[in-house]
Amino acid sequence: MKRRLAVAVALILLTATASVPLGLSLPPRIVQLAYEIERYGIAYAWGGGHAGEPGPSKGTCRGYRGKIKPCPAARTRGLDCSGLTRWVYALAHGRDVLGPGNTDAQVRRLRRVRSPKPGDLAFFGKITKKTVKTHHVGIYLGNGTMMNAPETGAIVRVDDIAEKKDFAGFYRYRPPRTGSR
Repeated sequence: MKRRLAVAVALILLTATASVPLGLSLPPRIVQLAYEIERYGIAYAWGGGHAGEPGPSKGTCRGYRGKIKPCPAARTRGLDCSGLTRWVYALAHGRDVLGPGNTDAQVRRLRRVRSPKPGDLAFFGKITKKTVKTHHVGIYLGNGTMMNAPETGAIVRVDDIAEKKDFAGFYRYRPPRTGSR
């Protein structure tokens, strides 16, 4: 299984940017990369995707509250929800724009949007001017769906946003301006 995952990850990394036309804008590129990752059946791992570099990694049992006991994360190579978004955005942007933090850290790097576009991020939890307490994120694909790393025992897959409770909003990454005054 480890070898299969390593080969899948290598193929994604080798083909992801090659299969995305250079002229393709970032939102469609993000969506295409998310579908390519889903195709390889990468497992959910609590804390997975938060190693030094974006991409599947062994998870952690620290803070684990999943249904499967004992916690399998420390022996599972995969991605949690914010690890998935981190990896897809890093592949699309060519660098780690979301960073290794959790969903709270990610949402702070983004701006809220009222009209989502495919490639935006869908956050769940509570987000106000004073409070950021999120617990989940997915990549918006359009038509009310998201690419999702949902929970322990599952693989990265497409889910309906409405099936998950406490939707907090859509957020978009805005790259820093370069060369402007």
